[in-house]
Amino acid sequence: MSSSAQQLAERVKQRATECGFDLVGIAPAVTPTGYSSFLDWIDAGYAGEMQYIPNRVEAYEHPKHVLESVKSVIMVGFNYFTEPATPGSTSENRQGLGHIARYAWGTADYHDVLRKRLKQLASVLHDEIPDCKTRAVVDTVPLLERDFAQLAGLGWIGKNTLLLNKQKGSWFFLGALLINIELPADAPHETAHCGTCTRCLDVCPTDAFPAAGVLDARKCISYLTIELRDQPIPTELRTGVEDWLFGCDLCQDVCPWNSKATPSTEPEFQPREHLNPTDAAWLLTLNEEQFRAEFRKTPLDRPGRAGLLRTACIVLGNVGGEQHLPQLKISLSDQEPLIRGAAAWAIGQLGNLSQVTELQSQLQTEDNEDVKVEIESAMLHLQENHDADTD
Repeated sequence: MSSSAQQLAERVKQRATECGFDLVGIAPAVTPTGYSSFLDWIDAGYAGEMQYIPNRVEAYEHPKHVLESVKSVIMVGFNYFTEPATPGSTSENRQGLGHIARYAWGTADYHDVLRKRLKQLASVLHDEIPDCKTRAVVDTVPLLERDFAQLAGLGWIGKNTLLLNKQKGSWFFLGALLINIELPADAPHETAHCGTCTRCLDVCPTDAFPAAGVLDARKCISYLTIELRDQPIPTELRTGVEDWLFGCDLCQDVCPWNSKATPSTEPEFQPREHLNPTDAAWLLTLNEEQFRAEFRKTPLDRPGRAGLLRTACIVLGNVGGEQHLPQLKISLSDQEPLIRGAAAWAIGQLGNLSQVTELQSQLQTEDNEDVKVEIESAMLHLQENHDADTD
């Protein structure tokens, strides 16, 4: 490798720091070491409804399928850790309040923030070599980013499948800049530092880890609340969602390496006061226009109104109280079947025999077969609870 390539690599890393990235490393453009394990993961069906992954599985084999002439992959990490804007509430006033994953607390979509910074980073390459080719990537193309981050020396892949760094923990976004210039690669991170710790595996309420380092996305709360946006959350997993409205941070919250996390200074990642915790019943009052005004161009727009409000009903069914029944009854008539079905389930969890009549009335006018099943199941659950209480 020439001295000029080494100097360019150093300028790239310096520029990455100036752009606000907390981690930067360079990996060669090769088949990622975890590709065979990735194929096994696909074959096991762990991708669930995320068909965009198996549909382009061959493209993950090499970054040339993202940038044909690629020779190096510059990997960066961007810290998003922030402290809650609202102090933690006590158990007495937590009824109806839900959690949102930390990365979504701010005012912007992280994709937009990172792409802007990656383009700034690319400018140093285009200034030096005007005809070079680059492509900025933030988890929307077929690239095994965590594998390349490990190849670039940024950390190791932990038992919860997230990239871990000794100094930064796991509270950071990954981004990649693919270039058609060969730069000297950094030494890969070849050791893991999780030891015998299994806190991340043990804390998962839906048992989404069939083995250390393997995630069954179909059971992951983040998948259920974000990616599964057009379907009901499976009945057997609803109580496991607990009070998570959007995403989940449990396996990161308990990770010892995250005890070293320092707050991000990025203005667009600073938490909005009402987002964590969030009043699930308030979410149910939002119509489509209000939902867009509140969440447009933020991560919470991803599941759409139907997906987020469906989960709000589930959260109320898990951590709500009788005071939330009136709002749930209103949602039982929502224009979205996904919301109506979830509202029926929540009423079945919170109500008593007096709600059976109202559910029966709704059943007479309901035209969606899936919602009818939800209403009937809720009525049966209420009757069974009543019978158990009177025995």
